[in-house]
Amino acid sequence: MSDETQKIEETTTDVTESTVAEVSAAGASTHNSKFGGRGPRNNDRKPRREPRAKPEFDQKILAIRRVTRVSSGGRRFSFSVAIVVGNRKGVVGVGTGKAGDTSLAIDKAVRDAKKHSITVRTTKSMSIPHEVRAKFKSAVVHIQPARGKGIIAGSSVRDVIELAGLKDINAKLRSPSKNKLNSAQATIKALLTLKAPKPSMKKEEGDVK
Repeated sequence: MSDETQKIEETTTDVTESTVAEVSAAGASTHNSKFGGRGPRNNDRKPRREPRAKPEFDQKILAIRRVTRVSSGGRRFSFSVAIVVGNRKGVVGVGTGKAGDTSLAIDKAVRDAKKHSITVRTTKSMSIPHEVRAKFKSAVVHIQPARGKGIIAGSSVRDVIELAGLKDINAKLRSPSKNKLNSAQATIKALLTLKAPKPSMKKEEGDVK
């Protein structure tokens, strides 16, 4: 075989190999795009989303009821929600909301609770200066300070006290009523009647706001 013939064969082989490589690359690209391949990875990742700011008020649902109203067109259903909100720093409120959807009813209840929220007069240790007693409809609640004992309460009374941020509290329901909304409203009414201690008591305790 002559030298010229050998050169021609080598050139043909090189072209064929390069062509096969190009066709393979094109086929791989087509395969990735067809079957959802990601292709070459990009190290430039998007920055993560910033964490959401914590809401000012915590909330807890006391009760959800489905209400049925009978009209000429048939029965119509809606939801009634009772909720308590508080910032755990002395501000707490109870509200109700009613809507055809539970999420809308909860939003209405939260707005109503914030609208009717109260600021509790507390000591520096986040307790109350004296005992109080209040009645709302059939619910009667008795609240008194209990130094070093934590929160001794149950039902919706405990929810109101916790979301208000109070500590060392002893609360009892003095009525057979099991209505959580009435108990929560009675607790709010009792906390609203707290009075500032006398100046002599301030000097003795030294921890009243």
